[in-house]
Amino acid sequence: MLSASHLYRIATHPMRLALYTFGMFRKPAADPANDGFHALNDAVLARVDRAKGLIARSGYQSDGDATSWGAEVLPRFYTERGDGWSPATLSLWTDLESLFAFTYSGLHAAALRRGREWFQTPEWPPLVMWWHTDAGCYPTWADGVWRHAHLHDHGPTLTAFDFNSPFDRQGRPTKLDPTRLRAIRAERDDH
Repeated sequence: MLSASHLYRIATHPMRLALYTFGMFRKPAADPANDGFHALNDAVLARVDRAKGLIARSGYQSDGDATSWGAEVLPRFYTERGDGWSPATLSLWTDLESLFAFTYSGLHAAALRRGREWFQTPEWPPLVMWWHTDAGCYPTWADGVWRHAHLHDHGPTLTAFDFNSPFDRQGRPTKLDPTRLRAIRAERDDH
């Protein structure tokens, strides 16, 4: 169930920044080599749920989560190892700076620094963003996988981009606002 503040943000942000992330473990998910990832996962998800700029994030249908934004779809880069899944996220944000501040600060940034312990070096983009214009619904996992493949195959465009080559809501190439980033980081509670 979405909070009143999430419902308000959905209604007042007709163009929301969608994010899909995907990674593949080096070893099967249950291997002890991934214990560090599993130990941090719940804490990182709790922090993202409180992050400035997050509108909402999808749950996982495979976990029986009623907040899943459709059936989970795995990208073509996925290699089955008997797990039937791989770490992936799907979320909506108000703006680039809020998403960047969460991604590269605090506990999430600490987890990213350890990523080589757990994840394969990707031959694909680790994330993809796009401006989701349908205010009446959430993006689906299939939308994320399609945009992810598009970024890999065509490079950054308004259809699918990353932090290195972002686009604004009007479809123009843009850059992150460093002043806004500093202000958001100063407000964070998980330094």
